[in-house]
Amino acid sequence: MADALSETTIELVKKTVPALEAQGTAVTDRMYEILFRNPDIRDLFNQSHHGETGSQSKALTAAVIAYARNIDNLGVLGSRVERITQKHVGLNILPEHYHFVAEALLGAIKDVLGEAATPEILDAWGEAYWFLADLLIAREAITYSRLAAAPGGWNGWRDFVIESTRPESEVIRSFTLVPADGRPVMRHRPGQYLTFALDQVPGVGRLKRNYSISSGPDSRAYRISVKREARPVTPPGIVSNWLHDQASPDTVLKVAPPAGEFFLDEKDDGPVVLLSGGVGLTPMMSMLEAIVASGSGRPTWYVHGAENGRMHAMGAHARELAAKARNVTVRTFYNAPDPQDVVGQSYDERGVITPDWLRRNTPLEDAVFYLCGPRPFLRALVGGLARSGAPLDRIRYEFFGPADELLAA
Repeated sequence: MADALSETTIELVKKTVPALEAQGTAVTDRMYEILFRNPDIRDLFNQSHHGETGSQSKALTAAVIAYARNIDNLGVLGSRVERITQKHVGLNILPEHYHFVAEALLGAIKDVLGEAATPEILDAWGEAYWFLADLLIAREAITYSRLAAAPGGWNGWRDFVIESTRPESEVIRSFTLVPADGRPVMRHRPGQYLTFALDQVPGVGRLKRNYSISSGPDSRAYRISVKREARPVTPPGIVSNWLHDQASPDTVLKVAPPAGEFFLDEKDDGPVVLLSGGVGLTPMMSMLEAIVASGSGRPTWYVHGAENGRMHAMGAHARELAAKARNVTVRTFYNAPDPQDVVGQSYDERGVITPDWLRRNTPLEDAVFYLCGPRPFLRALVGGLARSGAPLDRIRYEFFGPADELLAA
């Protein structure tokens, strides 16, 4: 692995930025088209991110352009490198897979940029790609080693059995998972997710999906809480519907170790505000359980937004946790309460969570904010918190899918 890129490579790669910006996602769309000709490589990826919205292609385009822009100052890309590392480890990406991506990326640049993709440009991008690939491979090797050495840890796919299931709302169901070998599991960091490889869904081959762990850390089991998506005509929703309708106690699922760079800082004892919308509650419940179980007394606010009581999952559980700990305050917003929803019992506020409400009811300048929810939720609150005075380094968020498009918030 080279210690640094050549000055010629840096200059040539930076010169391609305007062309890449002008072409939008054409290069990455073409790259995935080439890459997925190989079914073994295609099966490595979570295809729910490659549907009609093109979210994965948009996210990769943003990452490629950011890499090209900052190729002479790669330190600013540290958070993206860690995010990619965590995704790759969850998907069990190995060093031997990288040359397939190199061939697809260079082929796509050549096809889309045409005559502008001179041999010198392609050589520069080849050098730049392998420089980054070597960084990722080294970082991933460290992560794989740490996971294998951790108590209850493992690499690759491990068989887990669904021990029990529980309906949490009209659209969300929880699944408790225990290892088929009966041995312990590694304690996850509250907020992390599990990656699943499923071969049981009829007619679609192997599918990969990520689901946040909704339980606090322990050495025996994990819990995930899955929202049933609308009946699918494209890959998104296929797995959630299969889990709701077909998965049952004793169903065996292949699971990768806990992953993700979004997790609660358990060493910090300062105030924390957990914010979630819809099924974004799953990592927050893991964090809330961990805070209560620790007995730390850390001042904690859990603020959740749901459409109504029928759609609100785990509300009673959150209130039970708060009742056990004087340091925890739970507040719930319903956007459109049903007649049977009673303010002060099932929910506290009508409407949606706003930065102004948070400014008036939480320690805005002192707390660390953790957010998870749909795009509109994050767009409103990430930017709103920053404009209201919350320090940027205290705003941390998770999005279910490729999140790079949200960084502008």
